[in-house]
Amino acid sequence: MDIKTFVYNKALEAKEGARSLAKASSNQKNAVLAAMAGALQKNAGRLISENRKDIKFAEKKGLSKALIDRLALNEKRIHEMAQGLIEVAALPDPVGEITRMRRRPNGMSVGKMRVPIGVIGIIYESRPNVTADAAGLCLKAGNAVILRGGSEAIHSNKAIVSVLRNAAKKNGLHEGAVTFIDTADRQAITEMLKLEGIVDLIIPRGGEGLIRFVAENSRIPVLKHYKGVCHIFVDRDADLKMAEDICFNAKVQRPGTCNAMETMLVDKKIAKAFLPGMIKRFRNARVTLKGCPLTRKIDASVKEAREEDFSREYLDLILNVRVVSDMDDAMEHIARYSSAHSDAIVTTDYGKAMRFLKEVDSAAVLVNASTRLNDGFQFGLGAEIGISTDKIHARGPMGLEELTCTKFIVLGDGQLRE
Repeated sequence: MDIKTFVYNKALEAKEGARSLAKASSNQKNAVLAAMAGALQKNAGRLISENRKDIKFAEKKGLSKALIDRLALNEKRIHEMAQGLIEVAALPDPVGEITRMRRRPNGMSVGKMRVPIGVIGIIYESRPNVTADAAGLCLKAGNAVILRGGSEAIHSNKAIVSVLRNAAKKNGLHEGAVTFIDTADRQAITEMLKLEGIVDLIIPRGGEGLIRFVAENSRIPVLKHYKGVCHIFVDRDADLKMAEDICFNAKVQRPGTCNAMETMLVDKKIAKAFLPGMIKRFRNARVTLKGCPLTRKIDASVKEAREEDFSREYLDLILNVRVVSDMDDAMEHIARYSSAHSDAIVTTDYGKAMRFLKEVDSAAVLVNASTRLNDGFQFGLGAEIGISTDKIHARGPMGLEELTCTKFIVLGDGQLRE
């Protein structure tokens, strides 16, 4: 069978799964998720055994220790995957919610009902836990999912999907509700992106290169964010101790995430008071600092920041520092270099805070809070499938509600168009 036919048949199977899910009640979906969680823990030994094949291959390829760690499964991580499914089951089901019912002059009522999107394709790299997380979120929102993980995790992903599909089937759902493109052939991605009319949405999760490839080649709508170039502006009216704690958290707590701060902007009026202590604290945490001329005038040991550095997503303990003349200068910098992911201001001035919220055009804009808080769980969504920087359909963390859409419903008693 050629790769085009192989992928097409997988998509048809997912379409059947979507029809099965459309008829499933909340109780049935929750029961399936609970069964999947139990099955993952019951099959932990098998999953770890298959994962070892991927680890050996990764070591042979010379992948970094960090990448191998992201790839690895153990009892604790499998328990966390299972617990994630239990937590999704406990979330309110958005499907079937009816809102905005309005009675028209002719007596009919018009409103909106929240419904599944249909078939969602997820293309991702490395972490096998994404397989269970994505399947659980899509299933709870009534969507079938087509998963295409990276070749480095193919044995782990195949084993996880097998466990999930068996649990779905035993509880009355079509197996196609969780479908996996079980080939390392990269052409499978290209063929998957052509399946308009069968696949309704594509969500890529991975590096900027993968996301750009998907966005440039897909005939299907794509929800994406290319990178997280996030900023914090320390205003002249900031509480400097609060600002120091927020900036340190945003860079150091977990630097390899998309919502970590990559550039710290500091108001010129408080730069001499704020930067020496902040720089010392970053240095103690082994952060490499790159600064503008005014920053380097305050501390000459800071490396020189180049123009291109301000557009970089480091995902590491590296930080740009720029002294700006005022908030307008800071917002101008953000408008030029931000990836519209997460940007924050630290200030005690209410007027400036409100201006910043209104004028900075990012998926999440924060006042007196770390950019690391832009996260589905932190925002009360319970879980997320990713963070979108698009402006159509979903923006910011994508939880269950963002994995649905709406349709108009009309309740009449014989009304006709005159």
